[in-house]
Amino acid sequence: FVSSQVEILDWETKKQLCFLDKVEPNATIREIRLMFHKLYPRWYPARQSIKLDPKGKSLRDEEILQHLPVGTTATLYFKDLGPQIGWTTVFLIEYTGPLFIYFVFYFRMTFVYGLDERFTSSPHPVVNLACICHSFHYIKRLIETIFVHRFSRGTMPLRNIVKNCLYYWGFAAWLAYYINHPLYTPPSYGKKQINFAVIMFLLCEAGNFSIHVALSDLRRNGSKTCKIPYPTKNPFTWLFFFVSCPNYTYEVGTWISFTIMTQCVPVGLFTLLCFIQMTVWAKDKHCTYLREFKDYPSHRMPIIPFLL
Repeated sequence: FVSSQVEILDWETKKQLCFLDKVEPNATIREIRLMFHKLYPRWYPARQSIKLDPKGKSLRDEEILQHLPVGTTATLYFKDLGPQIGWTTVFLIEYTGPLFIYFVFYFRMTFVYGLDERFTSSPHPVVNLACICHSFHYIKRLIETIFVHRFSRGTMPLRNIVKNCLYYWGFAAWLAYYINHPLYTPPSYGKKQINFAVIMFLLCEAGNFSIHVALSDLRRNGSKTCKIPYPTKNPFTWLFFFVSCPNYTYEVGTWISFTIMTQCVPVGLFTLLCFIQMTVWAKDKHCTYLREFKDYPSHRMPIIPFLL
């Protein structure tokens, strides 16, 4: 093979940062990142965005130089993504917070509701059930983070962790404050409403877990390549027949059931925000599938079958 040359420019100023000589044509973007890192140690690979066009998309690690639309001298653009943090660490921090914050309100800490004896316990069994369900949800998320999830991207910007924690931790405190409040009133339709919500909650949690396992299996060999997910023998995965991101569908269903169970306005608002955010993520993922796969099932919708 004839060796190639790679010129790396700053994406904003167009100033040349380095010139790599005698680069193998079959070198991957990951290998080029490592070469760049040797010249600029502070810009470790996860912090680098390497692009063909200053305003274009970042090239994936596995892309090969000779397969890119470049000549013997390739011009690439570098953007500093800032300090990064691993996704596993991100999720562990995000999900551990709500788990323990909820208990502060559930156990009626004196600095929250006061010292009055009436405020030390709740007469409503649904309060205990809500605590169990909330804890189960976040414990499940932590287990999935450690044992199930396989991330196509290893890191995210460190600055985002503060925003994410404020969202998850803040809402956990707000929900817990009202659900465990001494003046909390149980659902209007009593046990029927609660029992229906619990069954719906457990089904959605099982469905969400099943989808995460199915998505993880697509990357079992360590591949980061995007693949089309299909239904398996597990009935919970059959939602793939109708939507691209059934994990989000089940997640929203989980919070809808928690809203029905607690009949609490802050929970309903949190559910609405979850739905809006997950719809955005689902649409982005759906568009990625359509863009990358010509044979992608045309009848699938992003998050809600036949509608959205």
